[in-house]
Amino acid sequence: MPDMSAETATATPDARTERRAKRIAKNLTSFAAQHGGSADAVVEYVGAVATRIVVVGADGAWGDQVAPSYAVGRRAAELAGLTLHDDFEGELALKVKTGPYEWRRMAGIQLGG
Repeated sequence: MPDMSAETATATPDARTERRAKRIAKNLTSFAAQHGGSADAVVEYVGAVATRIVVVGADGAWGDQVAPSYAVGRRAAELAGLTLHDDFEGELALKVKTGPYEWRRMAGIQLGG
């Protein structure tokens, strides 16, 4: 088994951010390719140790990906070639297509289920 401690000890935070972002960018690129070839995204904090990348494909399908930090999430979206938005409002929100699952889930939450 190779000694990874030397590699970890010499890696700068920027190098680590880049490696993590590249891994996540592969998922985002794949999503965009499967949903119209392009996608929009919003990177938002969800806590001290996580960031959520909400992605909306050109066809209106949407999903999300969690990143360990805002810097990693933003860099991943940039590497994937996504169009970044500051917030999830207006034109971006209108692109989202919700299906029966989402409508049932939202109704259940509103009704206490």
